[in-house]
Amino acid sequence: MMDAKAYNAMLADLRRDRDQIKKATATLASLQDARDKKIRALAGYEKANAERIAPAAGLGLADIVRIAPALTPASLADDTSRPPTEEEADRGRDTQTVQDPRRTESAPTDPQAPAQADSQEPTPPSAPEAGQARELPSIPQGPQGDDWFTHTPNLASTHPNFTQQARSTVFLDTTTGILVHRDQTLRLTLPDTAAATILQAVFHTIPEGTERIFITAGDPWHHQADQHPFLKDAVAAWLNAPIPGWRTDTGRGKDRMAGHFIHPRNPVGRYQSDNGQYHVEIRSVGEWFDPEGADPTVVRDAFVHLWKALRTHWNDAVLMGSPSQTGRDLWTRTIPTRGQHADGYPVLSEELRGLLHATAGQGRTELITPPQVPDKLPALAEYDRTFAYAKHTWKSPVGTPRRITAATFASWSEKDQIKALYGCGHWHVRVTVPDTWNHVGILPAPAPGDRAWHYPAKPGTTFTTWAGGPEIHTALTNPITPWHIEIIDGLLWDDGKPLDDWSKKLKEAWSSLAAQADLHGDPAQRHAARLASRAVRSLLLYGIGAFAQRPRIVTGTTPRTMERDVPADAEIIGFTDEQITWQRPTGFSRDPNAHPEWAAAIWSGARAALLSQRHRDDNTYAGALHAPPGSVVAFRTDAIYLTQPQAWPYRGQPGDYLHKGHLAGPVAAPTTEDELLALRDAGRAALQQAPTATPREA
Repeated sequence: MMDAKAYNAMLADLRRDRDQIKKATATLASLQDARDKKIRALAGYEKANAERIAPAAGLGLADIVRIAPALTPASLADDTSRPPTEEEADRGRDTQTVQDPRRTESAPTDPQAPAQADSQEPTPPSAPEAGQARELPSIPQGPQGDDWFTHTPNLASTHPNFTQQARSTVFLDTTTGILVHRDQTLRLTLPDTAAATILQAVFHTIPEGTERIFITAGDPWHHQADQHPFLKDAVAAWLNAPIPGWRTDTGRGKDRMAGHFIHPRNPVGRYQSDNGQYHVEIRSVGEWFDPEGADPTVVRDAFVHLWKALRTHWNDAVLMGSPSQTGRDLWTRTIPTRGQHADGYPVLSEELRGLLHATAGQGRTELITPPQVPDKLPALAEYDRTFAYAKHTWKSPVGTPRRITAATFASWSEKDQIKALYGCGHWHVRVTVPDTWNHVGILPAPAPGDRAWHYPAKPGTTFTTWAGGPEIHTALTNPITPWHIEIIDGLLWDDGKPLDDWSKKLKEAWSSLAAQADLHGDPAQRHAARLASRAVRSLLLYGIGAFAQRPRIVTGTTPRTMERDVPADAEIIGFTDEQITWQRPTGFSRDPNAHPEWAAAIWSGARAALLSQRHRDDNTYAGALHAPPGSVVAFRTDAIYLTQPQAWPYRGQPGDYLHKGHLAGPVAAPTTEDELLALRDAGRAALQQAPTATPREA
């Protein structure tokens, strides 16, 4: 029978096994990642064969096509003969087909399109594109689903009744040791870049203390990256290393933030002194903008320019630690205190927030590889939308959404259907790519992996997804041919302008700083103003992201000697000889400023504008669907990469396409993200050196 001594000894052995498994798992993941990159590279060869690659990789055929969809054998990709499953047939009985809104009642319709009404079942869906395995959630049928359409009791965004407090901030380059404190420039001696060394040096130099240390260069959290399998592990180890006289901060104040934030590039360390006298954050300036090699003095001046520009529009503006905190705080100060919405903007039910979280993707990121594009590109031109999200904040959903079932949609007139799709909606749809389609995909579809999306473009492909009104409208009215859309279910809000005032003020601040970046006589101040203008973009970009309110993941640490205190539902993500780092999901918090419906609407509008955008001033169009078929190489959030330049107008306004990079061909088509980014950087450098280079975007 086991006694206490044997029990404790076996526990110790179990911990050693766990640590070895953790390291072996990390090594295995690294090897698998390298293997997958090689498979994707092999897929770029025009005669690549999945059946031959599979045994070489030690994988099954399905695994190969999941990693590299371009390798899908024709026998799988063209399998459209299977009958619909029982679940698909059931769903097919409650859908409503949407026709191209440009058609009139007398216009001829697609002879292969289902009838306008739900009396005819849709044609059986073809097989989804290879690798599609994730199914999106839907709204429950009947009263259970109807109950979702409400707001969380006693939770709404309201105008704040307090003034945000500014925090003493310093700027530190850990490579050179240069520290900027107010109008002083000092140099620290840093024997290493551990958090303990930084805190000791800063507080020795500034005895009165500081509350925020912005790292402008050096990335000290990466200084032992070679000792860890993943960058995030190195960051966690740096943040959680013991610091004599300090411990992890537990939070304070109206912008209460507790604990460290582990991020591979822009982490946040939050510490408090053991005596409780000091609270300090160590943060990366990279959250706000790429400093582009600027010294700490220029970075400090950029924040001064930013603060002054914001004060023009908000007399109580305060720069907080991150652009997302600051952006959303500024937005709350535009909430009306009288008239409509004086009671604030209510927060949706947790069920609807969860649905939007699972079904509303962010920016489009897609790399199109051979044979969809040539092995050798004639050129690679980058077009980036200036201050893109600011273009899509003029209209946003407000109030309690209505549920629009397929039957309800079918009962409306064509005029009302078009109005609904122009409005603020989020739609559950079944989509069929036209048989004659020869361009990029339009609507996002769920792909394997958490929150992963792809954009089916193969003619005849049918898939079920969720999409916003702007994308649905683009699918129906695109310049090539309308897609086939069947409404399954939907959310439809009233149109409102909850973000318009906030966005206009940020756009004016951005324009003012962009002008300074062009006209200031001092090169250092021009640089500072340009960085400040980029910070304004971050305020809007990350402020919008903050509205999405993802389910919270709490990260914590526990001493190895107190291992039994690790929460039972936690995942261990790192460990040292002294402590264990873990994380656990906690669901949605009672955040009064959670509005995923706003973020979803803006993201949908931005994705649609990547495909087609009208310039009203001269009635011209820009976007991927206005470039020739086969010329689109990649999408990256607000940017498109093409094989040939376009004559799209650029006036420096939000949403305009800036010709940002150009690499003359022939250029080997990128097959990985790293290859694309390398070509992007080379193209930007080449365009800046060209005699006819366009003005640099602020």
